[in-house]
Amino acid sequence: MKHSKKYRSTDSSHDEATRIARGTQRPGQTKEQTKLIAQGIQKGIEQYKKQQSAKARELDKKHKKANQKVAPFDEQQIKAQERIVHKQHWLPWSLLFLTWLIVAVYWFAY
Repeated sequence: MKHSKKYRSTDSSHDEATRIARGTQRPGQTKEQTKLIAQGIQKGIEQYKKQQSAKARELDKKHKKANQKVAPFDEQQIKAQERIVHKQHWLPWSLLFLTWLIVAVYWFAY
């Protein structure tokens, strides 16, 4: 079997191709020319559908691989996560200390 059943021309793609070919028909164009144009459009539609289904299959394969790839944690990764230290900025603490100093000076001065 040269072509699978999945990619055989369907009536809907044939009707759509004929409709498009008639819509773009030029004055003086013969029915045979219109038919050839419709066949070309139909082949284009079928080729586009094949490409889209191939892309969908590839995307599904990537999703399946991504779901199967669950990396187990080793102890080194856990230790590396435990070593993370968040360093605080000095400015808020210095402003707090300065405020307390000013309040203390004001309190004892008056």
